[in-house]
Amino acid sequence: MSDRPERRSGPGRRPEGRNSEGRPARDDSRPARRPSGNASERRSGGSEGRPAWQERVARPPKPDAEKSPMIPDEITEEDLELGIRVQLKTLTAENAEWTARHLAMVNLLHDQDPQLAHKHALAAARRAGRIAIVRETLGITAYQVGDYGLALRELTTYRRLSGSNDQIPLMVDCERGLGRPEKALELGRSVDRSKLPVSVRVNLAIVMSGARLDLGQNDMALVELEIPELDPTKVYEFSTSLFRAYADTLIIGNRESEAKRWSDLADRAEQHFLGMNNPENEVFSVIEEIQIPEVSPSVRYSKSQHERATETPRESSFKGRK
Repeated sequence: MSDRPERRSGPGRRPEGRNSEGRPARDDSRPARRPSGNASERRSGGSEGRPAWQERVARPPKPDAEKSPMIPDEITEEDLELGIRVQLKTLTAENAEWTARHLAMVNLLHDQDPQLAHKHALAAARRAGRIAIVRETLGITAYQVGDYGLALRELTTYRRLSGSNDQIPLMVDCERGLGRPEKALELGRSVDRSKLPVSVRVNLAIVMSGARLDLGQNDMALVELEIPELDPTKVYEFSTSLFRAYADTLIIGNRESEAKRWSDLADRAEQHFLGMNNPENEVFSVIEEIQIPEVSPSVRYSKSQHERATETPRESSFKGRK
């Protein structure tokens, strides 16, 4: 029997090797564990000295990744309207600046070079994919270059992020472009048209009529267009597209005399809003010419078969909001 007194657990005493909380106590006599590998390897980022979590998140470089298009120095974030710049405030200052400049380039190029505008929209989305206005812009440029699958996905995301139905006409027309007129009609009927802005409601009527024509439902196509805004006594900016769509649909139904009347009304509405009746009221302003930089031939990418097939977009009855 040992002469050491026996230790017992009890009030005011804790088991040997345990701290006050009952957890194993640290033995300070043992040397601290040191990372494996020499110091030079750790300083240079050698794999042996890197924590496991760094190994998991490391991303290999992608030499074939899409490069962002260049932006002229003259284009700054100030070229983007203030309301949109405010929506980018959740980004870092540098990221917000570059995203704003890419969006400004989209506004500059969407008419004369839709393909390049689309590349700038893609670059903005890579930087700010969680911002609703960025997804909307990408959806619109994808629609303009004929990539209806991408356009539909982006506009659906924009709708979810913003809660807005303003782009529902484009979404319906994308379903038509994908050869799915039934789904187009289903999507168009899923919204309450009475709650849509007037211009959106008119554009929706036009694409719904187009979906009916896709299905050979000519009479129903006319019915889709016969909305309160189809009023020859009142002319608004959206009247030209609505009157012309109605005239075209009447021609398909072999109602040429009626079609001519609505076609004439469309021409008159167009002339009114283009200022052709009052040319002396036109105002011309000189805009500084900006040279758009081009990518050098050594870094150009060949177009895929899909890109070549979508260079000429499907004709649309209306233009999406820019």
